[in-house]
Amino acid sequence: MPTWSEVINKLKDPVDTLQDLQKHYLNILCQYTNRTVIAYYSAFLQKPGIAGEEINDMDKNAFMQMVAGIPKEEREKGLDLILHTPGGDIAAAESLVYYLRSIFGMDIRVIVPQMAMSAGTMIALSSKEILMGKESCLGPIDPQFGGVSCYGVVKEFNQAVEDVRRNPSSAVIWANIISKYHPTFLGDCQNAIEWGKKIVTQWLITNMFSTKENREILANHVVSELSNHETTFAHNRHIHVAELQELGINVKELEKSPKLQKEDCVDLQDCILTLHHIYMQFLASTHVLKIVESKYDSMVINMHSS
Repeated sequence: MPTWSEVINKLKDPVDTLQDLQKHYLNILCQYTNRTVIAYYSAFLQKPGIAGEEINDMDKNAFMQMVAGIPKEEREKGLDLILHTPGGDIAAAESLVYYLRSIFGMDIRVIVPQMAMSAGTMIALSSKEILMGKESCLGPIDPQFGGVSCYGVVKEFNQAVEDVRRNPSSAVIWANIISKYHPTFLGDCQNAIEWGKKIVTQWLITNMFSTKENREILANHVVSELSNHETTFAHNRHIHVAELQELGINVKELEKSPKLQKEDCVDLQDCILTLHHIYMQFLASTHVLKIVESKYDSMVINMHSS
């Protein structure tokens, strides 16, 4: 498997370009899995904090372009979605899942080479199966508003109510804190929490846990644990394979993928991580903030001028 440095060295050959390599390994991956493959990559690690790197409604346009270029007989083989994202807008994620299910049905697997956080985790949980390696992680699904935890806001407000009830003189202190919230902020936070829980629970019930007799119990347990600030502690918490499997999530380990020689890749993990290194180098060496790509087409969603 080429490492990051080996990918860079390969580029010294003027025949090769990063985009050529992306297409090359996407094609190998499609041959390996005999499924449709779409890669969705954000440059959030290379260009942190820039608007546009998050999941948003522009993403659907890119996926529509990808689907339009994929022959119908290929779509019927199911979708493998390679996902690398910090998360983003819940509404955009919900709409994207709806669209992908309308095209591929429930035969969707999500592959996480490194990170799929927040709304990215939500999308992963909508699939029938998640493929991850030792280096891969998902994250909590607690919603945020402007970087502020909705769970944190609700907890803080409830703490204020309890403190004032026990000690009315503390009202002066809490007033300074609570007054920073705009009038509908608390209600918006509560709605976002319930919204996130509802859609992810439904996604789990209708796909990953659809064949389980206790699917509602399993789905509620997963959602409760991944949205519980008391156990996840922080929104950027990295949750790895073993912990996800303990929750009952259908996560398959890339390290256990069958050995099957396909050109210059020896197994599925080899191919996926090689492709991941290529995308990471592409995002680091260009102004691209996000790219969605299949072996048939690619679309750069946003560019950043530094």
